[in-house]
Amino acid sequence: MSGGKYVNLAEELVMPVLEQNNYELVDIEYLKEGADWYLRIYIDKPGGVTLDDCQTVSEYLSNELDRVDPIEHRYILEVSSPGVDRPLKKDRDYEMFKGRNIDVKLYAPIDGNKSFTGKLLGLEAGMVRIQTENRIVSISKDQIASARLSFKF
Repeated sequence: MSGGKYVNLAEELVMPVLEQNNYELVDIEYLKEGADWYLRIYIDKPGGVTLDDCQTVSEYLSNELDRVDPIEHRYILEVSSPGVDRPLKKDRDYEMFKGRNIDVKLYAPIDGNKSFTGKLLGLEAGMVRIQTENRIVSISKDQIASARLSFKF
């Protein structure tokens, strides 16, 4: 089973506990860091998630993964909040966080730039619109390598 299949299966397995507790699935990652493989689940809810929320999801998903046993090798399961620099993955994220500052990294440069920071104006017809210091930039969503809420300390 490939990494993408693990992500899809983890999503399928975790959805019942998320729906039951009104949690939002923000993202799932299955990746290797150093010698270890990680299956990371990022969840959210209005007001933010607590350690108890993460534990509830982790215990449920761990039991489901043990039952199905799809991953042949050792891996680490992590469940957490997306953090203050939450990734924007879904179309609705671009609407939900309209008006907030975001950092965007691109696969290929636009006007010589591969990254932009600015106020998110929204998503229209597959184009993410950002107000930077100098101008409004429209970026096709499929050109975006990553988009995250920008949090400055």
